[in-house]
Amino acid sequence: MLIKVFRFLLIPFVPLYKLVIILRNTLFSLGFFRIFGVNAKVISVGNLTVGGSGKTPMVVYLTQLLKQRGINVGVLSRGYGRKSKGYLLVSDGQNIKTNVSNSGDEMFLTALECQVPAAVCEDRVTGANRLINDTGVDAIVLDDAFQHRRIHRDIDIVMFDQSFFTEKTLSNSLMLPTGDLREGMSSVSRAHIVVINRKFSEFKNISHNLPTLANQKVFNSYYSVTSFTDVKSGTRYASEDFKDQKVVLLSGIANPESFRQQVNSLGIVPVGELLFSDHNFYKPEQIQQIRKVFYATNASSVITTQKDAVKLREFLTELDDIDLFSLNITMEFDEKEAFEKLIFSKLSYN
Repeated sequence: MLIKVFRFLLIPFVPLYKLVIILRNTLFSLGFFRIFGVNAKVISVGNLTVGGSGKTPMVVYLTQLLKQRGINVGVLSRGYGRKSKGYLLVSDGQNIKTNVSNSGDEMFLTALECQVPAAVCEDRVTGANRLINDTGVDAIVLDDAFQHRRIHRDIDIVMFDQSFFTEKTLSNSLMLPTGDLREGMSSVSRAHIVVINRKFSEFKNISHNLPTLANQKVFNSYYSVTSFTDVKSGTRYASEDFKDQKVVLLSGIANPESFRQQVNSLGIVPVGELLFSDHNFYKPEQIQQIRKVFYATNASSVITTQKDAVKLREFLTELDDIDLFSLNITMEFDEKEAFEKLIFSKLSYN
């Protein structure tokens, strides 16, 4: 609540922030700021807002799509929330080269899921060139790079949570620092593809709320549950195995509501819930809090997200007497064939 009040008090700075963003974009568009190409095909996945719109599942989807086609693909991210600086090779495609604290939770998860070369670097141009030199990748998927305009991209994908258009609030109508918009809606014109991600919600026709799009193709995506994974052993289980079980929900993500909705839809019975901030790195006192809630609710297990699971692995000894599972999801498209065809077409892969 205090954070919301503080952000509201910053509303006089919104016009200044907007002016800076408009000036920056204009200088890029007019060529005063240089855009650098790299020796690889580049797909950028980003958004216009802060918070979760599904960028990481999209990055995983695209990376696995290119890998299955036999393309030597890598992933590059800033590594939000990491404790390291500069360029860092997270995976060479065979082995993980660092830990989750140094890579950031999203990149660590992506490297584990995709088994491709992956790196983090604040400067995407430097990071892309070093990743190419280190691993020889022919294509790079950039995570959260829509605003990082210094690097040329062959495909620019902008993602929106469907709720951005269906739930009008002060946050999604104003730019930073009061609102959640990084840029104005007119910036969508830079994108090649717009993806409306409904996550676990029902499809809603929001075409009348979309900005006027000249050359952008719009696709609708959603999440589906693939399985549950025992965080300690790595064993996978079908979602049906958890029906009617009493569980504690544990998450540190931007929008826990969709996670909660999906668990409920599977017939699982939450009897407790622990919410932490997005990209939370767990501390010993938080682990003790998890233990306390678990035993107080008489739950059979704790269910968490994939992003949280990679950070909880360092506390497996402390959680040895608690059954801990991650909910595994994958991204799907209403027009899957058309989406994939467009991706390969724009990359000139026949």
